[in-house]
Amino acid sequence: MTSTPDPGSHGYRTRDPEYRRISVALFAAGIATFALLYSTQTLLPELMDAFGVTAAESTLSLSLTTIGLGTALLLAGPLSEVVGRTPLIHASLAASSIIGLVCALAPGWHALLLLRLLQGAALAGLPAVATAYLREELHRGVQARAAGLYIGGTALGGMIGRVLSGFVGEHAGWRWSLAAIGALGLACALAVRLLLPPSRAFTPAPARLGHLLGLMRGALTDRALVGLYAIGASAMGVFVAVFNGAGFRLSSAPFHLGLGAIGLVFLVYPVGTVSSTVAGRFADRYPRRSVLAVASVVFAAGLLLTIPDSLPVIIAGLAVMTGGFFAVHGIASGWVPARAYAAGLAPGPAASLYLFAYYLGSSVVGSLSGVAWSAGAWPGVMVLTVSLVAVVGALSQYLRRVPPLDGRRR
Repeated sequence: MTSTPDPGSHGYRTRDPEYRRISVALFAAGIATFALLYSTQTLLPELMDAFGVTAAESTLSLSLTTIGLGTALLLAGPLSEVVGRTPLIHASLAASSIIGLVCALAPGWHALLLLRLLQGAALAGLPAVATAYLREELHRGVQARAAGLYIGGTALGGMIGRVLSGFVGEHAGWRWSLAAIGALGLACALAVRLLLPPSRAFTPAPARLGHLLGLMRGALTDRALVGLYAIGASAMGVFVAVFNGAGFRLSSAPFHLGLGAIGLVFLVYPVGTVSSTVAGRFADRYPRRSVLAVASVVFAAGLLLTIPDSLPVIIAGLAVMTGGFFAVHGIASGWVPARAYAAGLAPGPAASLYLFAYYLGSSVVGSLSGVAWSAGAWPGVMVLTVSLVAVVGALSQYLRRVPPLDGRRR
């Protein structure tokens, strides 16, 4: 293990101004991450028309980005153990935002896909180290709530990105839509640069390839961590597949909604901001494994509510599902570095592996959602996603039986 000892009573508390700066900075970073990452999701129907591609092909503009992100995470996590957390965060936000602006100038479909792949790789620096940074810099009594606030920022970013891209896309086209999201990313990057305190509790690891590979292997030795990786992959796959399918569903009969109206559906995302923050507070008071199990039930209930062909019921179901998903993700992503530390493992590689699995699920299941829609419309998407929600539920019950490693039941 290469990180510093647990900050314990030496980490920032809620009364410290640094805690507030960290919370606001990572909230802004979370907004940028999801806004940039999912900037094309609302635009999928328009991309089909603009480039003459199929529904399944249009989802590549999202899946390739998450593939680039997931692959780069395998490097970014170990690299952060050498170069530090904050340099990667700043570089990641700046580079991914600039590439987002360049995406608006893409001369063709394949150029856009290549740029989106590069953008995903550039994004990896932030999610790879955010929760490890929180574990090192904050008092352990507030780490879960801060992680929940960061995840809440990603939820709000998802909403802002999709609503903004849908509105601009409908009125000015997909190019101006992507340019607007890139500008939003640059604004968030500037805020993070001004607010985020530099690491003070980080100790660099030796810059040796063998040592870094050993850190990655170590993060695969704890069965609870592996279970959390699988939860991240399954939950994220469901979430992306449902919203990909929802775009196709709501633009088709009997709804026939335009891009702007479909974008408004993503106004349910603040539910995720609230749920991840509340779940984080509960996880500071109660065992994470118990909070995770309850969040999994809420996640499943919301998914089932989307089955009827009633727009109000579908939106209600998406809201409940969003709340459940971000609670699951917030608890799982915050649990990973805490569990890694308790197991004597480096938290950076563990966080990277969690997010690698998370975005792998997004890439694979997100692409399958287009195939499922083409094959069976919404029932086809439901078969795919309900199966994976069952996996999330089963794993959350499994984790309740895994022995904790310390008194905080990590």
